[in-house]
Amino acid sequence: MNLSPPARPRRRPSLTPMIDVVFLLLVFFMLASRFGLDAVIPLPLAGGGGGYEGAPRLVEIRPETLALNGQPMAAAALPGALEGLTATPADTIILRGRDDADLQRVIGVAETLRAAGFQRLVLIE
Repeated sequence: MNLSPPARPRRRPSLTPMIDVVFLLLVFFMLASRFGLDAVIPLPLAGGGGGYEGAPRLVEIRPETLALNGQPMAAAALPGALEGLTATPADTIILRGRDDADLQRVIGVAETLRAAGFQRLVLIE
């Protein structure tokens, strides 16, 4: 005599809850990401055409300080000092990051110089 209950047929697991979770994650990551905040800053690399003329204009960017042709300088005084070394705003200014300077610091200096009217900035290693 068999006293066990009759065997129930096995149910297949429903995929609906898993699909709901996948769509919720998709919506979350779409809302959490930031679209359209990337900016393009044209910085030609050295050696890309055009000759260099005039006085040296090398801006060394360190984590805490700036130096123009080896002379320490405040960031606010940099555009004024460069005006004395350039004939036109289209003259080449060379930027070099030194001593583990952050890329954000280099971009900040480049934006400051562009705001002052300098058009041709070249980034070297």
